Amino acid sequence: MPAQNLLIIMSDEHSAEVLGHAGHPLVQTPHLDALAARGTRFSNAYTPSPICVPARAAFHTGRHVHETGYWDSAQPYDGKVPTWGHRLHGHKRRSVSIGKLHFRSSDDDNGFDPELLAMHVVNGVGWSEGLLRDPLPDYRKGASELASDVGRGESTYTQYDRAITARTCDWLENEAKADDTPWTAFVSLVSPHYPLTAPDAFYDLYPHNDVDLPRHVTGHLDHPVLNAMREFWCYDDYFDEARMREARAAYLGLVSFLDHNIGQILGALDTAGLTNSTTVLYTSDHGELLGNHGFWTKSLMYEESVRVPMILAGPDIPSGAIHQEPVSLLDLYPTALEIMNIPRTTDDPTTGRSLLASIVEPDPDRTIISEYHDGGSPTGFYMVRWANWKYIHYVGARPQLFDLAADPHEQTDLGESADYSDVRSEGEKRLRAILDPDTVNARAFADQKRKLDDYGGPDGLASMVRFNHTPVPIA
Repeated sequence: MPAQNLLIIMSDEHSAEVLGHAGHPLVQTPHLDALAARGTRFSNAYTPSPICVPARAAFHTGRHVHETGYWDSAQPYDGKVPTWGHRLHGHKRRSVSIGKLHFRSSDDDNGFDPELLAMHVVNGVGWSEGLLRDPLPDYRKGASELASDVGRGESTYTQYDRAITARTCDWLENEAKADDTPWTAFVSLVSPHYPLTAPDAFYDLYPHNDVDLPRHVTGHLDHPVLNAMREFWCYDDYFDEARMREARAAYLGLVSFLDHNIGQILGALDTAGLTNSTTVLYTSDHGELLGNHGFWTKSLMYEESVRVPMILAGPDIPSGAIHQEPVSLLDLYPTALEIMNIPRTTDDPTTGRSLLASIVEPDPDRTIISEYHDGGSPTGFYMVRWANWKYIHYVGARPQLFDLAADPHEQTDLGESADYSDVRSEGEKRLRAILDPDTVNARAFADQKRKLDDYGGPDGLASMVRFNHTPVPIA
């Protein structure tokens, strides 16, 4: 196929269920709904890791977390593993990023030229507290900040998103057609990532009495790993019912704010006369739990955290289609190469499958995995998703199993049911065909210990910058 332009729009912390076209009863997302109507929606898309830094490293490299060793929020992508951006540059395609990258630094060769308004991890280090996993530290001060910063108004993140949107519109209208070279633009917005503070016009769309409370809030109590994570990520301790509604209303407002910004970007694409020659991919790095299962933010393998929205629209993409085969953010790598008419080589990652190929020939039995080795967890754990099943393997603890067809909100854990032992065995078999969970877990802990020792151990971390969410790179 001839090379076309590719516009990738990534948000941060957008749960796949919080979209109008996904059936959410309240949220208003007219621009994303229109994009889905003229394209194909992947209803079972998953992140390779339900937290920002490892998820984004995997998204760009097309490789699982355990393949690269970008385990956590203190070991960010550093330019050492080739990305799809590098491959585009190698074939004389333009590749620009605008907004959040969450890599180590723009001093590294990250595969983009230029990097506009780039956000990277703090001081090239990131969230170093996440290295402390044995034992888990006290995170109550950090956790308390989430509930104290919810409601209406602007934040540095909403201001940053406005700047990203304006710069993207300017680039599309004035720079994208600077020459005839096909281009890829990676536009990375931060909403609806916390702080859960939404601009007035969007916050006011959602009266508190209309906003539901979290569902299934006690499911973690019978699992040792989830209970340990609940004690660490103790956000829920600081929410009463009124504050929950306020926070959930603000999240809906931030999703509508995100949709508004995407509408401006797609409008600029149209104004520039580029819509018919550009494939658009929308997705997010991970989801948001919003108090469901007794947890806020991400870091778990429940659907609200690990499943992400994914829409592909453009020339020759079927319109109004819903594709149910499990797919992954890792699939962007081969998708970008195919859209940009770049042949794959033996050096490219083999895990991902082009979304274009998945549309033509779905594989409903495909196995998708996600893994977590970051802060708050006393052990590594892995999700295996295939057909209607989700198997979660915790190193050193019992597994979980959910039948997502019968139980989409994961309220019935089949992890110890004798009736489903064969399904659990199948899930573990699929996992071990990809990795050895114990070996990978040991490698992650060893790498984190070396990194922690480099910083002078726990005492050395005490003098490092502390933060709940990454500061924006502009005022």
